[in-house]
Amino acid sequence: MEDYFNVTSDEYLPLRDVVFKTLRQAILMGELAPGQRLMEIQLANQLGVSRTPIREAMRKLELEGLVVMVPRKGAQVAKINQKGLNDVLEVRSSLEQLAVELACDRITNSELNALHEALLKFNKAVEHKDLSEIAETDVVFHDIIYTSTKNDRLIVILNNLREQLYRYRIEYLKDYESHPSLIAEHEAIYDALCTHNIASAKKNITSHIYNQAMTVSRIIDEEEAKASAKK
Repeated sequence: MEDYFNVTSDEYLPLRDVVFKTLRQAILMGELAPGQRLMEIQLANQLGVSRTPIREAMRKLELEGLVVMVPRKGAQVAKINQKGLNDVLEVRSSLEQLAVELACDRITNSELNALHEALLKFNKAVEHKDLSEIAETDVVFHDIIYTSTKNDRLIVILNNLREQLYRYRIEYLKDYESHPSLIAEHEAIYDALCTHNIASAKKNITSHIYNQAMTVSRIIDEEEAKASAKK
C-alpha cells in the first residue's frame, strides 16, 4: 500500500464500518493485491486507527470472500481463482437473465433513450482506450437495465454482486482485443430491449457473461502458470 492510502471519514458510520469500506474498496480496486498479507499493526498505523476496528473489518471481509485466514501467516487478500469466478458468474447469469426479462416488459422510452446514450459513451470510451472510463460507462449501461426492472430488491442484489465481480471485471476490460465483441454484445442487448424481445435479451446477456467468464478464466490460467514457473 502507498502512503496516500487513508481511511475515508464518514460521520454517519461506526469507525469499524468506515475501515471496512476503506479496505474493501482498496481490495476491489487492486490497491491491495491478491495474496498480499494484511498486517494489523501496519494497517492501523496507516489508517490512523486502533487494531480493534481493523480486526473487526477483517472478519467482515473474510465473510465476503475478499480476505482469507492462512495458518501461521494471518490474513491475506483472497486470490482471484477459477472457483470464485465460476461461483459469482453462475449467480450473476441467472439474475441478469431475470433482469432483462423484467426490463423487456417494464423499460420506458426515456430509459431506452438513456440506454442508447450510455451505449454511445461506452463505445467512445473504448475508442479512446480509457480503462477507467470504459469501466464507468459499462456500469452505467447495466445500471439503466437494472433500474428499468422496477424491482428494488433485485437491483440491490445485482449491485452487491457486481462489487464482488469488480476485480474480475477490471481484468476483463484490460483485454483490449475483446472490446469489439463487448460493443457488439451491448448493441445486441439494447436492440432486444428496444423490441421487447425477451428470448433475444436473455440469449444475448447470457452470451455477454459467458464471454467475460472465458476471457477472465484464460487470464487466471496465465497468471497461475506464471506463478508456478517462478517456484
